[in-house]
Amino acid sequence: MTRPELDLSIEAGNWPGETELHELVERVVGMACDHLDLELVPGTELSLVFTDDAHVRELNGEWRGKDTATNVLSFPGGDETEPPFGPLLGDLVFAEETVTREAGDLEIAFSDHLSHLVVHGFLHLLGYDHQMEDEAEEMEETERRILSQLGIADPYREPPLTNGNTESNTPV
Repeated sequence: MTRPELDLSIEAGNWPGETELHELVERVVGMACDHLDLELVPGTELSLVFTDDAHVRELNGEWRGKDTATNVLSFPGGDETEPPFGPLLGDLVFAEETVTREAGDLEIAFSDHLSHLVVHGFLHLLGYDHQMEDEAEEMEETERRILSQLGIADPYREPPLTNGNTESNTPV
């Protein structure tokens, strides 16, 4: 199975070490690729930026017109809407304070919540969205199946995320 090359950068925030993050992302993205039977152009790259709320708030304002931090932003890298995807799959940008706060609010392990957000953002890069109810149901079910294969509980069980704050820069 073809998997994207990971370009991981820790820019700000109190994140786990680069090795730990890389292992988590590699495992999660690998499972998503296997589950989706993804067809990627050889050498396809996925960029992941781990930063703080201030940086994500700035990006969210610039690209989405929203003056607030969010847990993950997805920036698709190309115009591909069907396989094979590549060579630049896109960028995922994570806000540490928001991810940490949400994991605490949900009373789940930080790594489980981050894994969910990696899957969520990754699916956005592949064209999944949650603007319409039927799209949201399909995306959430795909997330549930991937996370289940990773041994992570259903993130959409009650209680849901306190503010439903998973965002994408994917045009609506």
